Amino acid sequence: MKMLSKVEKEKLWTNIRRLLDDENPIVRQAIIRELKSYPDEGILFLEQVIREPNNLLAKHAHSLIEELGWVDGVGAFLQFIRSQRYELETGWFLLDRTIFPTLDISTSTLFLNQLADRVRELLTPPQSAKDVCSVINRVLFHEFGFRGATKDFADPQNSFLHRVLERRKGLPITLSVLYLLVARRISLELEPIGLPGRFMVGCFSDRKPFYIDVWAGGKFFEIEEMEGFLEDSSVESSGASLLPVTVAETLTRGCRNLVQQYAKFGDQTNSELFLKFVTEFERIYQREANA
Repeated sequence: MKMLSKVEKEKLWTNIRRLLDDENPIVRQAIIRELKSYPDEGILFLEQVIREPNNLLAKHAHSLIEELGWVDGVGAFLQFIRSQRYELETGWFLLDRTIFPTLDISTSTLFLNQLADRVRELLTPPQSAKDVCSVINRVLFHEFGFRGATKDFADPQNSFLHRVLERRKGLPITLSVLYLLVARRISLELEPIGLPGRFMVGCFSDRKPFYIDVWAGGKFFEIEEMEGFLEDSSVESSGASLLPVTVAETLTRGCRNLVQQYAKFGDQTNSELFLKFVTEFERIYQREANA
């Protein structure tokens, strides 16, 4: 595959756009060859065309995605949102595929399984939920070195779960999602906690609830400490902030983060894309609330 400069790639996509509705089979095969040469950028280009108002070009872009056997990541995530059949792992990897449509999810799920298997190796039942979480902390934050992305917090890469798994760093929300998915694999019931300015994990299965700050390497907090944290916080909040949030609320918050991250990086196209997802989540919520 020839490496193209930024200008050459822009010219390539412009030429393909101009020829998308050309039904000449020779032209179509030439377009397919070019798209296959640059699959990641190719499907993002086609998805962008689909979102534009030209219905004819959108139809041809859809057809090419199907012929190439590619995944329409944006369409799949929107369909997931509208289905209201929300499941955290499925939803977050579909979110990832909106930007990484050729992502092989199996690589990430196998790694999550590996993390859970290591936790099981270290467990010596019977143990309390807090004891089990201590083992999860050891595996994630010490053995595998997961940490908060302190130096590049605003980088959108920190919001995509498969990139967190690859780079071993992420935001409070993506590290919390990682923690929740590992815990679920060992049948430990934990909950997402959407605090103002911080995302954490909560455990309500023990006699006394406690909270896990993944940003601080899995530090435990009792409910009294969390109440004190809220009182000291400059952000307006209430005790309801200590209650679990839904999968939909968790995914919406992840999308809001990406709206801000892409805007900060000057990528208005992707910022607007994730704003579209936030708006769709909110539309569904309002419809259900008014039903």
